[in-house]
Amino acid sequence: MGIIKVLTVVLSVGLVLGHNHNQQKEQDAKYNWWQHEVFYQIYPRSFQDSNQDGIGDLRGITSRLEYFKETGITAVWLSPIYESPMVDFGYDISNYTNIQPEYGTLEDFDALIARANELGVKVILDFVPNHSSNKHPWFIKSVARDPEYENFYVWEDGTLLANGTRVPPNNWLSVFSGSAWEWNDERQQYYLRQFTYGQPDLNYRNPAVIQAMDDVMLFWLNKGIAGFRIDAIIYIYEDAQLRDEPRSGATDDPNLENYLDHIYTRNQPEDYGLLQHWRQLLDNYSATHDGPLRIMMTEGYASVAQLMEYYEDANGVQGPEFPFNFDFITELNENSTAADFVFYIQRWLIYMPHGHVANWVMGNHDNPRVASRFGPKTVDAMNMLLMTLPGIAITYNGEELGMTDYRDISWSDTVDQPACEAGRDNYKWISRDPERTPMQWNDGLNAGFSNASHTWLPMNPNYRELNLRNQQVARRSHYKNYQSLLKLRQLPVLRNGSFVPEVVNRRVFAFKRELKGEHSLLTILNVKNGTEVVDIGDFIDQPNRLSVLVTGAESQYRVGDRLKAEAIELAPYEGLVIQLNKRK
Repeated sequence: MGIIKVLTVVLSVGLVLGHNHNQQKEQDAKYNWWQHEVFYQIYPRSFQDSNQDGIGDLRGITSRLEYFKETGITAVWLSPIYESPMVDFGYDISNYTNIQPEYGTLEDFDALIARANELGVKVILDFVPNHSSNKHPWFIKSVARDPEYENFYVWEDGTLLANGTRVPPNNWLSVFSGSAWEWNDERQQYYLRQFTYGQPDLNYRNPAVIQAMDDVMLFWLNKGIAGFRIDAIIYIYEDAQLRDEPRSGATDDPNLENYLDHIYTRNQPEDYGLLQHWRQLLDNYSATHDGPLRIMMTEGYASVAQLMEYYEDANGVQGPEFPFNFDFITELNENSTAADFVFYIQRWLIYMPHGHVANWVMGNHDNPRVASRFGPKTVDAMNMLLMTLPGIAITYNGEELGMTDYRDISWSDTVDQPACEAGRDNYKWISRDPERTPMQWNDGLNAGFSNASHTWLPMNPNYRELNLRNQQVARRSHYKNYQSLLKLRQLPVLRNGSFVPEVVNRRVFAFKRELKGEHSLLTILNVKNGTEVVDIGDFIDQPNRLSVLVTGAESQYRVGDRLKAEAIELAPYEGLVIQLNKRK
């Protein structure tokens, strides 16, 4: 073969290899973008008000999109923005393909998506499939026994007692206490409502319901979203035989939700099939449209074994990309030991099917904030933990600042429906309003959230000190640490490295992230209110030089400080991210 021909072949092979490499990078960018993402949850009502009515809205979110670029956030998900009577603040939907007027219009949503695209921010929408509002046209038509919608919801006659009293068909209870069955005078039947009276459960045993919800998904996909967070998936199906649920033994009050063991109203086998169907819908859409893989993440409080079925079933059929991991909320608290943290982290990783991606949720709109749950001094350490674990991190708006619950909201200012139903004496500890107070942007009027004279929820009074502006100008702050951690997440060792944990003692745990050819990282946390001096020499496999990469806002250490492995001093609730440099 002549030299010219050889060079031609070599050049051709190089071009092909280069082309294939570029194709692979494009494929990875399209399909794997979510695997190391930080998803930032926006509670729209409390994020930014643009029209001075005291309620956050879409234009307000659009005006703040630069904040995400500055922070390093590239994916946000919005709590419900659909048209709604607001009995449960948007989780009772009266029109799945329109925007709640106080949040704006479909045109405002289009503008939000366009600006987000310009800034490289993907938008995920909350999707609420279990129930609609009782004001939805579907329900109104179902009440009237319109043939097309008669069986869109779960209707039952109930039981007529000998004395002429009619009672619900079984003992099922609402999440918000009391019977899960609501009587409708017009139709003369009970409808199932596992949440408030204004949230009738849709009947997914009717194929027309599934088709209607498929159409809703396609509507929003065509608007340019990157996927859905599926709300309350464990409630979708109920036992077809309507069997009574057994006592749980947890309480003697028959009206409380935990009076029963919910074996017939939650986590039914059919749930998984529905999610697999929607996964196929999203995959098909992604394959036939430009843009990123459209993903699905699910909310459901269930056992770890049940949650793993959402990733894939026993036959390997794929469900959502990931089910939310709520262990930091449901299993861990200020009393947890270092061993407790390591146990629950390891449990998820051990149970998770091979080839899938872990995720870690620190907070959300339904639970007390991190700073209120674990304590204000833990904020930096908890964000270090969240951001250096393998996989996906989920941040609820304000957690990057260390916002706290405003538990002293008055009865007259309380708007959360379960709290209102609990009454004046009990509302305070049931209410979800304290973790939903508006975002604290600065120390001006209403923390920069709104110029209105009255906001939908009162501001937490601590906003004058605890706010984004103060933390941006401070030399060290929760926000600046959060920014540093997001930058750190771009390192290959945090994206692809192995995970090796160690319980140092009852109060301190650590874990290494290691990847061949890269510097190893060590995260170490003191979860108790006492100073600890620990020796981690054996764990990190000396000889290594330890240099500090991220510290807490109040830490004695500075970035770049050298540490001695045999004597690392940790202040109460302190966390550190450390780089391990091999000595030459």
